[in-house]
Amino acid sequence: MKAVVVRPVIRLLLVPFVVTLAVLALLTAAAPGAHAATDLSKIAEALRAGPVYVDPAAFDLLSLSDADALAAKIKDADKPVFVAVLPAGYPTKNLFTNLRTETGVTGLYAVRLGDRFDARADGSVLSQSAVGNLVTAVQSAGDTKAQLNDFVDAALRGNIGGSAPATWSGSGGGGDGGVGTGALITVGAVLAAGGAGAYALVRRNRRRHEEERRAALAKLTVVVDEDITAFGEELDRLDFHPAEAGADDAMRADYERALDAYEKAKSLMAATRRPEEVRAVTQTLEDGRFSLAQLAARREGGPLPERRGPCFFDPRHGPSVADATWTPAGGTPREVPVCAADRARLADGHDPAVREVETASGPRPYWDAGPAYGPWAGGYFGGGILPGLLVGTMLGSMMATPSYAADYGGGYGDFRDPGGFDGGDMSGADFNPGDFGGGDFGGGGDFGGGGGF
Repeated sequence: MKAVVVRPVIRLLLVPFVVTLAVLALLTAAAPGAHAATDLSKIAEALRAGPVYVDPAAFDLLSLSDADALAAKIKDADKPVFVAVLPAGYPTKNLFTNLRTETGVTGLYAVRLGDRFDARADGSVLSQSAVGNLVTAVQSAGDTKAQLNDFVDAALRGNIGGSAPATWSGSGGGGDGGVGTGALITVGAVLAAGGAGAYALVRRNRRRHEEERRAALAKLTVVVDEDITAFGEELDRLDFHPAEAGADDAMRADYERALDAYEKAKSLMAATRRPEEVRAVTQTLEDGRFSLAQLAARREGGPLPERRGPCFFDPRHGPSVADATWTPAGGTPREVPVCAADRARLADGHDPAVREVETASGPRPYWDAGPAYGPWAGGYFGGGILPGLLVGTMLGSMMATPSYAADYGGGYGDFRDPGGFDGGDMSGADFNPGDFGGGDFGGGGDFGGGGGF
């Protein structure tokens, strides 16, 4: 009788024990480096796979389920934010510079090391002063979970430039050895942490982001179609025939370039699927109008026009002929390129003929109508002169934020960091350590206070 009773009891005790061993074996096989001392190359490998890394020796600081939830939040925002949780004894000398070099991705890097915390960021992602303010704001936070969540929440509310790196996988984990160790138990961890709601939030936010981009493209489509139509009407009104008396090869070439620009602009706009692609359309229209200006000068026997940007107040006016001083409402004076008609209006004390677009509050000048018109203006005026033209306007203020490039494209001159890499880009070791700065973390070693920079 005793044997009959004992065997079921033993079996009941052995089943969970065997299952536990099997799970541990699976986790160990999936993450062979999880039990080993972690060097920066392993941490960097994990961060290239996901936004959060927890060192095996620091699991007491942040659980895998909490790390997965934090990673999901960062992925939801689609921003290049990297978080590493390391044990107190981890070497700190040149930690951020070396981690950034090993990871090779432009971004915002936060490290919780024991009970200490600090962060650094590339200038194209977040300014050093902004990073310093964020670090200071969370220094008094309680445990690791609260501090990291407060930091990430505050950072994501700010103007972080760029988007998540393409190397991040679909899971919430951070690669082999750290949070990635929990990849095999992601479903259970996510469910335990309310992951179903987090997943729904991810989908909802991404859907909202796409809806905003579609709405921006719809606004741009109206404006660009008007521009294309206006240029087509200019071609229709043009009293020129390639075979007419006095026409030469240069005139015919100008005319052909204008026709080609019209057809190309229509084709590009028909294929446009994202707001930033509009820039190529307006650049093509600007090229076409300059060709018409050259043709007009040749036919009249005058000097060929200087290659200048279009009229700032309305690019449909054609190439500018001079720069004039103009002061926007509530702004500071600046020199803007103007057509002959607007130069005369300004000289007489009248308002220029401004290009207005429809907004929720009625027609507004394009520079006060929202962020969508940046690519439209960028195609006409190029990256070099645009910041000076738009400084102090609503559009200029929006384009000055690092996050603008993530939604509407980059390359607008001084609006962006000159380094050439957006947040989330794979720059490798090609970055300026002096530009990679932020928090001031007091304490030992070179971890904080700008150590190693």
